[in-house]
Order: sequence, then structure tokens, then C-alpha cells
Amino acid sequence: MSSTNTPPSKSRLLGHDILLITVMAVLAGCGLIYEYLLSHYAGRVLGSVESAIYAMIGTMIVAMGLGAFLARWFKDAFTAFAWLESIIALVGMGCILAIAGVIAVSYSLPHLFSSIFNLPPDVVLNGYVFQKLQEWSRFLPYVFGLILGLFIGMEIPLIARIRQHVYGRFLENNAGTIYGADYIGAGIGAAIWVSIMLSMPIMQAAAWTALFNIIAGLAFLWRYHTYVRFAKALLVCHIVLLALFGFILVFGSSWMNNLSNILYKDKVIYSQATKYQHVVLTERLSKNQPQPITDLYLNGRLQFSSIDEQIYHSMLVYPAMLASNRHDRVLIIGGGDGLALRDVLKWPVSEVTLIDLDAQLLNLFGHKDGDFTPPEHINKRLLQLNNKSMQDSRANIIVGDAFLEVEKLLDQSKQFDTILIDLPDPNHPDLNKMYSDYFYNHVRQLLAPDGAMAVQSTSPYHAKKAFLSIAKTVKAAGFEYVEQYQQNIPSFGQWGWTIATKMGQSASGRINDATAMPVPSRWISKEYLLASFVFPNHYFEQVKSIEVNRLGSGQLYDYYRTAWQIESELYKN
Repeated sequence: MSSTNTPPSKSRLLGHDILLITVMAVLAGCGLIYEYLLSHYAGRVLGSVESAIYAMIGTMIVAMGLGAFLARWFKDAFTAFAWLESIIALVGMGCILAIAGVIAVSYSLPHLFSSIFNLPPDVVLNGYVFQKLQEWSRFLPYVFGLILGLFIGMEIPLIARIRQHVYGRFLENNAGTIYGADYIGAGIGAAIWVSIMLSMPIMQAAAWTALFNIIAGLAFLWRYHTYVRFAKALLVCHIVLLALFGFILVFGSSWMNNLSNILYKDKVIYSQATKYQHVVLTERLSKNQPQPITDLYLNGRLQFSSIDEQIYHSMLVYPAMLASNRHDRVLIIGGGDGLALRDVLKWPVSEVTLIDLDAQLLNLFGHKDGDFTPPEHINKRLLQLNNKSMQDSRANIIVGDAFLEVEKLLDQSKQFDTILIDLPDPNHPDLNKMYSDYFYNHVRQLLAPDGAMAVQSTSPYHAKKAFLSIAKTVKAAGFEYVEQYQQNIPSFGQWGWTIATKMGQSASGRINDATAMPVPSRWISKEYLLASFVFPNHYFEQVKSIEVNRLGSGQLYDYYRTAWQIESELYKN
């Protein structure tokens, strides 16, 4: 770095190396976190999480390759690298907010035009132009992924040229050193994402990541400012970026919530990102209902509506409980809202074990564990809905992955009279294992010989192959009698469940033999239950071609994803 021909000393070279390699490692970690952030958000926006993640990773890798080629256009590596970091920090910090803003505007335009032209309240414009705007806006994560990937791809070639310039000669191991720092930094970034940032609000995670970009840029500018053109202007840019970081850290999450809330047709009363999912509660008023109607959304998908959740939970709980000979010990897998637990506790049970992965969701619905405390008015509303079921002395709440917790229960030689599986639809690869033959086989071993198991099984109308696959998978797991039944839930349409017994008699046979309904129900009668086992003629004729969902196969996820993609296309047309 001297103007003379005297080579720099080893200590000075070591100082340069420490700075440059550290900067490279930090930037690699930031780049990977940006990739995860955009993948995570794309999954929320597009719905198909696995496809969104893989597509985003592929997009950014290709863009990084293109960026590496484009880096040769910059003759002044010092100036290019210094300005590059401020641009990456700006784009990385603001891209999620920008995407949410554009999506919110695209969804608001039909209502805005309806208001401008004074159309009736029940008329919403949904023509070709509005549909295309919404469709294009939902793919903005990939646009920003491409832009960020291009910029991130330029970092390694530029910093390699800077390091060689520092040494004043060709370095044989230059690429290996830089790539080594890049890989290690990316690994550290992945660990930070999983252990810390995954549970953060997404805007805070983006802001903190950008801060490390800004710090790395300032460190580089401090050391090499004499080689950077417009260094003072760049310093001002970094100061502005630090101020923007502060604003986004403080206000970004509320801005993001406000923009995201536009996507919901009803008033959003609660929005929170947990470690595993984004939880939203909405309310709407109805002349026919004394209380506001509360809806729960997880990652943008409706999970229940208070106006008709009683139908769903009655159909999940009552058939299996009625088909079980005893009701002392009951196991619920999923059901973190406590609504299935509420209905089970109406029966003469001794203990109900509920397993759910998301501690914050459980706390939202009344489980007292950990530091998370929901707002009082929200807590009061939800406890009224589930009748404080999680605070019942008979409830045993286990926070954990049911796939692992079931194995622990087997090791403890536990057995249950009734088992209810109330999991979300198999819309994510991580959920696919919970619908596998391997998992159902473990559940079967937990079930008492004279007990019954019921499984939430998605829509028999909209996702027929997925619905049939669940029953076929339960049968493959060793249950002797496997049946399916259905009912209409106004908020969801036609919905289905699978019920199974290990021996003796089928569930429908046991229900038919029942002489009385042991627990009063607003919805359930013997005739009502038996009628739900009736399907249209030829409904099951293609069951032989349906595949069992083996552990690791992803078959059920493919059935489900394909069905809803077709449904979405039909809806558009």
C-alpha cells in the first residue's frame, strides 16, 4: 500500500488479511441470511413453501454467478467494493418492506377503484388487470433475490483483487483463502439464522443483518478510504444507512404488520411471528352473532373461524370418543388452539395429553409456560373460546415435535384410549412426516386395543388424492379398520377425516351399536354421524392407484400441492 517499491511488512500484511478475511466472512453470513429471509418471505407470500425456498436459492445462486462475471467491468476494485456494501445493505434492509408495500397496493387497488366509482359494497373489481398486478407483485421476492444475488456475487472477485493489490503480487492461494472465509462465514450465518433470527420479526432480522453489512463497509472504508473515490459521500451514505437501520428496527415490524394486514378481508386484531409460523387473528361483526367472529390464520391460511369451528371440532372429537370403549386417557397431536381439548374435556376423562410444537401459540391460547405473554384482551377472548381448556387440571401439555414425542411416549409404555391428530394440512415438507406410515405405526402402538384414532384429513373435494392417500397410509400402518367421513364446514367447504380401529369392529359399526349419546352436543346425533360416512357413488374407485405416503417419499405433499395448484388455476379462470 506504499507509493514506493518497498514491499509491505509481514505484520502489515497480516493486518490487511485479518480485516479483509473477516469482512469477507461477515458478508458471506449476511448474504446467506438475506437468501433465507427472501426464501422465508416468498414462502409466506406464495404459499408453496418448499417450492419458494428452492426457487429462491436457485435464483440467487445463478444471480451470484452472473455477478461474479460482471465484477470484471469495475476497474477500481476498492471503490466498487466500498459502494457495493452500502447498496447491499440498503436493498437487503428494505426489500421485504418494499415487497410488502407493492403487494398491499396491488390488493388495495380493486377496493380503491370500487370506492372511486361508488360501486356497491359487495362488488369488488377482480378483472384481468387487477389479477395480473396481484400475481406479478407476489413474485417480487424473486426480483429482489436476483438483484441481491448479482451484488453479492461481485463481492468475492472484488475482494480477491483487493487482497492481491495489497500484496503487490500474484497470490497462488488467493481464491482458496477467500472462498474459505466465504464458506465459514456462510456457516456462521446459517447458525445465527436458525438459532436467533428465525424467531425474530422478519423486519428486525433484515435490519440486524444489514447492520453487519454497514459495519463491514465502514471498517473497509476506514482502512482503505484513500483508495476509494468519493469516500466522504460514501461515509455520509453509511451514516444515513445507520439512521435508516434505527428507524426500521423501531418501526419496521409495525409497518410490516400494517401492510400485511391489508391482505386480510377482516380487521386484524393480533399479528405475531413465532419461531415456527406467522399467527394472525382477525375479527368481524355480524348482525346474527352476539360476539365478534374471530378467525385464526397461520402463515396466511385460515385455521378456524369461531362461527363454525364447533362443527369441525365436534366431527374430529365425537366419532373417535364414541367409538372408543373407554375414555380415561386421551392423546391429542396438534390442536394448539385448545379447541379439540375443550371438547374432549366434556367427556369423563382422567388425563388428556396434548402435544404441539409452538410454545407461543400454546401460550396465546392459555398455556402458562415461558416468558411470552399475549395481550390481555386477546387472551381473554381466546380463553372464552376454548373454555380455558389448557388450564384444566386434567390437561397435560407437552411442547415439542410430536414426531419425537410419540417415540418418547412409546419408550414410557404409554397407552391411550383415544387418539386425535389435529395437524395442519400437509402443505409443507416438514409436515409430510406427520402423515407417514412410519408415524401412524408408532401412533397405532400407543392406541389401546379397544380404542379409536381420528385424523384431520383435508378436503375430500378439493384435494381428493391427498384425502384418499391419508386413509391408505393409515391402513398400511397396521390398523385393521380404516374409514373416512366428511362434513361441510362453511368456512372451508367440504372437509374430511379418517378414523381407524385396531381390532374388533369398525368405528362406524361401534357408532351404529351405540344406544345413547353419552355427551350432549349441539351438532352431533347418531344419524348425523352415520350419514357423514356416506360418499357419492364411485368416489373410491381410484383408490387402488393412490400411493401410500412413506416416510421420506413426499407423496402426500405432492398430491396436496398439485390439487390446490389446479384449484387455484380454476379459480383464476
